[in-house]
This record gives sequence, structure tokens and C-alpha cells, in this order.
Amino acid sequence: MPIKLLNIGFGNIVSANRIISIVSPESAPIKRIIQDARDRATLIDATYGRRTRAVIIMDSEHVILSAVQPETVAQRLNGKDDNEEG
Repeated sequence: MPIKLLNIGFGNIVSANRIISIVSPESAPIKRIIQDARDRATLIDATYGRRTRAVIIMDSEHVILSAVQPETVAQRLNGKDDNEEG
């Protein structure tokens, strides 16, 4: 399987093959997932100080915060890059 890379905003790239889900950070369960990842030191904040709009959960149990909308990340994952940067 070839490695596919995904731009999650501001020049940050993740391996698309390892993504389990891309979700909105609004719900209490997702906020708990973020806090648990912070406590385990597996949280990666790729927001550059901006508001978190998407939470990417990886198969390695890393949780990545992105300032790009989940819909935009999903479009990029499907190959429809709209070149938005946050």
C-alpha cells in the first residue's frame, strides 16, 4: 500500500493511511478524548494557536488537533484539494 500524505493545514502533513476518524471537537466525549490524549502525551496540536475545528484520531492512539474544518480535511483525503489553509 503506497503512503498517502494529507495536508491538515499550515503545512502540517499526516499519513492518511493511519487515520481512524476526523471529528468535530464540540461534543463532551471528544473533549474527554482530547484531555486523555493530553494526559498520555499523545496529543499533537497543529492549530498554530487558532481555534480547533477538527480532531483527527490516528491508529497509533495519537490525537491531532487541526484548525481546518473536518469537511475540508475529508475533501482533501478524497483528493478534492481546495487549497484552504485554516
